[in-house]
Amino acid sequence: MNTPKFKQFNIEAYKPGKSKVKKLKKIIKLSANESALGMSPKAKKLILNKNLTLDKYPDGKSEILKKAISKTYKLNKDKIICGAGSDEVIQMICQLFLNPKDEVLLPEYSFLMYRIYSKIVGAKIVFAKEINFKVSIKEILKKVTRKTKIVFIANPNNPTGTYLTKKEVLDLRKKLNKNILLVIDDAYAEYMKNSDYASGLDLFKNKDNVFILRTFSKMFGLASLRVGWGYGSKKIINALNVIKPPFNVNGIAQLAAAESLKDKKFINKSIKHNLFYANKIKKFLENYNIYTNSVSANFLLLNFEKCQYSANYLYKKLKNKGIILRSTQDGYHIKNKLRLTIGSKKENIKFMSTVKEVLNKWKKF
Repeated sequence: MNTPKFKQFNIEAYKPGKSKVKKLKKIIKLSANESALGMSPKAKKLILNKNLTLDKYPDGKSEILKKAISKTYKLNKDKIICGAGSDEVIQMICQLFLNPKDEVLLPEYSFLMYRIYSKIVGAKIVFAKEINFKVSIKEILKKVTRKTKIVFIANPNNPTGTYLTKKEVLDLRKKLNKNILLVIDDAYAEYMKNSDYASGLDLFKNKDNVFILRTFSKMFGLASLRVGWGYGSKKIINALNVIKPPFNVNGIAQLAAAESLKDKKFINKSIKHNLFYANKIKKFLENYNIYTNSVSANFLLLNFEKCQYSANYLYKKLKNKGIILRSTQDGYHIKNKLRLTIGSKKENIKFMSTVKEVLNKWKKF
């Protein structure tokens, strides 16, 4: 039989952080920037409710979730769209705005799905150089052409962990052509407490040429349910609703996400946990000349340039002991670095004690 001809994409497929090690049953997975404390107790209670109806299609408009988002962030409900993870919203934005040969401008190191979805619709990817692993407004503006249609930035940025200040983000929007859509991914915004930072949502609630992305996979611990959302002008949202799959967010995901937003106690606990252990691990790693970005999200980018051991050496040693970090060689092509997700108390302590054992340092931490 002949296989009908299909499109061939010159795209490097997304490679998620590894989650298994052969012959090892107990694994500490610190490779995917998932929630250190799991999901909200309120959401968990809801999910375990035996009265949930699973034999009917979910609400295609995600009305309960949109109302909860609107109430929590003081937003216009009609300017919200929900997706099966923010990935799906990124995909829809690319489908809506991009034509073949349009240009999409990305920082040198950024979330891989921006480039993948852009390439699928035929757009050209243009990379702007980063300065010390930080997004550079100057370098982005240098790369703008008449063909530039979208600029994607995550703030804080993944995988580098660096961030743009409020002033820098406002400056970028001011200096970009008005007809270029600026997409700001706020995936890690809940973790940021630095005084010079403001989320895209805080800065651009009423800008027609800015689109904001949010997710429930990080802070809220609902990665497996796949639920995220976007916020933009009514014109953009109405157009996205035309191309959105009819029942794209499952019913449990909608209810659990809405419930998570109400759990302020869990949110505050997660923020405090992250700040405490991210700073503790950062200080600990400096004993081995492994340096990281300032704490801005639920992960750290580990730099081995001044360490006597390579990133690959530590990665393999930890993996053999059942601790998995994210190799930045995969997809990002960043040499001699590792990305470490902040884990639970038990996981973080195990990580530090194992690093100590592997690198033959016997200092207290």
